[in-house]
Amino acid sequence: MADAPLVLGIETSCDETGIGLVRGHTLLADTIASSMDEHARFGGVVPEVASRAHLEAMTPTVEAALAKAGVAFSDIDAIAVTAGPGLAGALLVGVAAAKAYSLGLGVPLYGVNHLAAHVAVDQLEHGPLPKPCIAMLVSGGHSSLLLVPDVAQDVISLGSTVDDAAGEAFDKVARVLGLPFPGGPHIDRAATSGSGTAVAFPRGKLDDGTLDFSFSGLKTAVARWVEARQAAGETIHVPDVAASFQEAVVDVLTRKALQACRKYDVHDLLIGGGVAANSRLRALARERCDAAGVRLRVPRPGLCTDNGAMVAALGSDLVAAGVTPSTLGIPADSSMPITTVHV
Repeated sequence: MADAPLVLGIETSCDETGIGLVRGHTLLADTIASSMDEHARFGGVVPEVASRAHLEAMTPTVEAALAKAGVAFSDIDAIAVTAGPGLAGALLVGVAAAKAYSLGLGVPLYGVNHLAAHVAVDQLEHGPLPKPCIAMLVSGGHSSLLLVPDVAQDVISLGSTVDDAAGEAFDKVARVLGLPFPGGPHIDRAATSGSGTAVAFPRGKLDDGTLDFSFSGLKTAVARWVEARQAAGETIHVPDVAASFQEAVVDVLTRKALQACRKYDVHDLLIGGGVAANSRLRALARERCDAAGVRLRVPRPGLCTDNGAMVAALGSDLVAAGVTPSTLGIPADSSMPITTVHV
């Protein structure tokens, strides 16, 4: 792949400024500047704070990625940028920067879908994707099941969240339990010393015949359970509640994913997005996929959360597929549908 185009990827959909450099399916650099600490005191991401942080971090993060990869601006063959979905202001910073780099360097520009990029990034670790595969993306904003015949051109939505996404539920339950933001890693950590069967929390939409997800009822059930015990003067054993909540989430996620594999007769499952870093989700998915004869692919945790490498990976696929580059007029689309892989 030494002669494959060098693609610079820019990711600014939420609170992390991610810059990646990819040649073919080889990752050369993945540099991230996070504003997470600035949002923690608010218990969630503040869009205006995120946008300003992206402005301040863009140039030094790009320069750090180039230095890490040992390449120069003149070596870049194409620019890829997350054009949506995400926070509108945050997306605008990345899209504007990508347009400037594209124009200044005289290289093609590719506006890509953040969710499709979460699928494409797995190729940097495990090689080309099987065609087709089922992808389950789980993050703070999305819980989606996808049929992916070709990640560069054809992604089909099979199911999605109808209310709170899995990652959002983790954040809200963490707040109820007095754990810091972001909630996912802290609940995962607390759950290691708790029992996943201590509390029988509900499994929303598990047997409704669809491939959609719902975690709002589960989140509310945890809050009501905790409130009732506190009102009765009982001590809440946080690890047990965290483990039981986590088990309810990953039970639904893995069951629905395997339902999709059976329904569409697909034997390869990819899990991506920030919640894919959850240790219990990875373990249960492995156990159930092995039992069902389904091949499981999950990127290492560092590639599951938002990063520039995933954007560069999808950009590399688009270049290789001969897809027409985007124009300098591409918008930042905060509600871009998953079926739009690139703009």
